[in-house]
Parts: sequence; C-alpha cells; structure tokens
Amino acid sequence: MKSFQFLPILFICLFGYFVSPAQLTTMGIRGGVSIPNLTAGASQQNPLNTGFSSRFGGDAAVFVDFGITPVFSIRPMLQYSAQGGKKNGLQAFPTPQEYAGFFPGTPPLYLYANFKNESKLNYLLLPVLANFGWSLSDGSSLKFYVNAGPFAGILITGKQVTSGSSPIYADDKGMMPLIPTNQPFDKDNDIKDQLHKFNAGAEANIGFSYKTGSTNRIFIEGGFNYGFVNIQKGTANGKNHAGAGTLALGYSWGLN
Repeated sequence: MKSFQFLPILFICLFGYFVSPAQLTTMGIRGGVSIPNLTAGASQQNPLNTGFSSRFGGDAAVFVDFGITPVFSIRPMLQYSAQGGKKNGLQAFPTPQEYAGFFPGTPPLYLYANFKNESKLNYLLLPVLANFGWSLSDGSSLKFYVNAGPFAGILITGKQVTSGSSPIYADDKGMMPLIPTNQPFDKDNDIKDQLHKFNAGAEANIGFSYKTGSTNRIFIEGGFNYGFVNIQKGTANGKNHAGAGTLALGYSWGLN
C-alpha cells in the first residue's frame, strides 16, 4: 500500500516535466458558421421529431492551448454553438383541442399542414480537447492538426419558430383536407422549459495553421460536435440529439 502513496507524487513530477516552460502555451479565438441538425432517437421516433434538415447559425470560441510535448497539447475551450434544425413543407403538428370535435371517437394524435418550422437552440459548450499537430516539413510555417474530446453544454435559449399559412389535412399525403381554407402558422414559441438545460457529448476538429510571427498563427478548421443527451424532457414530441458541423477561421498567440 505504501508504494501506491508515491503514485500521485510520481504523476505530478512527470506532469511538471512535460508541461515545462519550454512548451508553448497559446490563447486563441475562432469564429465561423455552425450547420446544425436534430437526430431522432431510434426508439422514440414520431412525425414530430423526424424529417429535420440542417439550418445555419453561428459558432464562436475562445481557447487556451497548454503545450505538453512539441506535438501534443490540451485545449480547453469556451464555445458558443447554434444548434437545432428546420422543416419546410407538409408536416405534422399535434391535434389542437378545438379540432377534436371534427372526429368521432378519439381524435388522431397529429394533423398536417404546409408551413415552415425551425427549432433554434443556442448552447454554451465547454470542450476539453486533446490536440495533435505536425509541421508539414522541417522549418515549415504550415502545420496540420487534429483534436477531439468531450464537452459539457448548457442551453442558453430555445425557440420554435413557425411561419406560413396552409389548409389543414387529416393525412400525411395532403389528400384529405380537414379545413380547406388557409390557416396561419406564424408563431414564435419559447420552448426552453421543455428541454434539458444540460447536455454532454463529443467534439472533433481538423485544420491547418500558418505561423505569422514567432508564436502567432492563423488557422482554418472544420469539425463537428454531437450531444449524447436527449434534449427533450418529455416523450410527447419524441426524442432528439443535437449536433452540428462547423467551419471556422481563427487566430492564436503565445502566452510564454
């Protein structure tokens, strides 16, 4: 048992050796576009949580890169990420109570109409990434890098925005009009209370950086993030996972 007492000391000594002043610590910023989508959970699919396509949003982050070895560093990051998805065209919506009288017996769970529907979710992510980078040749200013790691996420805002007008149909083919005149679908609903505030998942990026000074670099990178937590609290609207592809430009500078 006494030998195990030396393990924390040995770990601290090794960590202090690798994270030496000789290894560069940098700080950076990046900004770009987020291309999110909502993925339906396999066991909780219904007409409400399927059929989403990607929307466009913003992505921005600040990070610190702690050099461990010449090719390996740890990169904690604070990241704003637009998430969500959209549907355009004929789609389902829950049958309103005022339409229940149109049906003898139990009304259907869903009715259908042609309208635009966009889920706008904004998250603050806290990734911690293992970063590996290699110069393309000896003395080259161009470096290739990849990074990956887990993240924790906090939901900042959640809205469902619908627009347009349409007849209301009883079937998903639009062949059985229930209300043949156009009905408005212009709504901006805050759905944050229906969603889990916390998310967790994984992020990965790949990119190229170019040295512009002794320690300064500009870079371009593409990547993705994906949450492992079902975003909905209940099951009435099915279950979805949030995630996004990203494309960003950035700049970093040395701190030591």
